[in-house]
Amino acid sequence: MGEGTSHGSRGGLRFELLGPLRALRDGAEISLGPPKQRAVLAVLLLQEGRPISYDGLVEAVWGCTPPAHVRNLVQKYISGLRRALGDRVELVWTGSGYQLTGADADDLRERRQLVSAALAARDAGELRRAGELVVRAEELWRGDFAEGLQAPCLAAERLRWAEKRLTVLEARLAGEIELGRSFEYVHELVRLVAAHPLRERLAELLMLALYRTGRPTDALVAYEGVRQRLAEAVGADPGPALRSLHARILRQDPEPLGPLTAVAVG
Repeated sequence: MGEGTSHGSRGGLRFELLGPLRALRDGAEISLGPPKQRAVLAVLLLQEGRPISYDGLVEAVWGCTPPAHVRNLVQKYISGLRRALGDRVELVWTGSGYQLTGADADDLRERRQLVSAALAARDAGELRRAGELVVRAEELWRGDFAEGLQAPCLAAERLRWAEKRLTVLEARLAGEIELGRSFEYVHELVRLVAAHPLRERLAELLMLALYRTGRPTDALVAYEGVRQRLAEAVGADPGPALRSLHARILRQDPEPLGPLTAVAVG
């Protein structure tokens, strides 16, 4: 299967979770019912064909305090999904749980393929190719993970995928800096540091970009900013990587760039 293929699940159905949940039948979006029914589908898609018990499904969608009539709701939503998805997929009770087969979260699979290919390209020294693949992986995002769906399981997954997305973005920006494109990415890094003021890797990349564009004083100011924010927020000093970079900038080392951070694949 090629990198980032756009083929949907079996029978012409395509499912996407990198943004609002949606299902496409032969390219046309289909109605998936009310929000909780959509949340049930999202949880089932995350099982990747494995059955999930009734209690597991209830906890994933409603948490520890489900409504009194939750069993009726589960049956209603399962029936609604069967009608919406038709006979191109199977949603059955196996005796041990509900199992959805013939359906995949296609954009998650495509992202995983693209990031894996980017890692291989980076390890082969093909930084430009790695960056292009990461950009293609980023283009699969249409919003937050399972955006708009309220369920404990999905809230946890949303946080996990936000972290994955940032880690991949950091690796891409590190590669761009290593390719000599610091000037092009200073403004993006300033914006990202403002959005994630305690994230040390982004501060490190901003310092690198500033230093490599002939702005060592601004790089030191950026370090002082993150040092103060960490002290005020968590009472801690910057970590070893950031402190080491600060020291190298003070010494005016010609190449203060260490190895790229590994990309998390998910």
